[in-house]
Amino acid sequence: MCTGKCSKCIGRLLFPLGLCAIIANILLYFPNGEVLDPDKITDFVWYFHGILGAGLIVYLPAFLMLGAGGEGCCANRCGMLLSMLLSAMGFFGAVYCMIMSSLGLEQGPLCDPGDGDYVYPSETRHWSKESYLFNQTTWDICKKPKNVVLWNVTLFSILLAIGALEAVLCLIQVLNGLCGCLCGTCKRQRWTDVA
Repeated sequence: MCTGKCSKCIGRLLFPLGLCAIIANILLYFPNGEVLDPDKITDFVWYFHGILGAGLIVYLPAFLMLGAGGEGCCANRCGMLLSMLLSAMGFFGAVYCMIMSSLGLEQGPLCDPGDGDYVYPSETRHWSKESYLFNQTTWDICKKPKNVVLWNVTLFSILLAIGALEAVLCLIQVLNGLCGCLCGTCKRQRWTDVA
């Protein structure tokens, strides 16, 4: 596959992934579909890792990837170089999303265990020392908002998966952009037979 076509293909894949990351991050602000006070929402939601990291930062290289491999030798090489540099930035945005999602999963949700105070059950020893992620019987410790553990685990896991996929795609584009910058983008040239 030509480096220009590969670049456009990766760019087209990054758009829906970025949109899904933005939507998943926004949904984290409404645990179980409820509107809560900002101080009752899990801390790691406020780092905007889905909106900025896996969303807007990844959109920058995606837009450029669609234009990479255009007409003209200089435009191809310069476009691929810029695409490579922005893809590296997109890679770091996706890794940021992965790190914040992992930390959000590790910390667990902010919830009311029944006494009216919003706490992190993992920090107050409501949960055992083993990870709550693999022991679903402990999830019902959180009384309010209802199903907040499932809500957070699902959305943080989606963000983690999207960040990982975007990181791989951006890394592929860094390598593709390097090849395109050094070797140029391949184009079919039509040869006409001269009689």
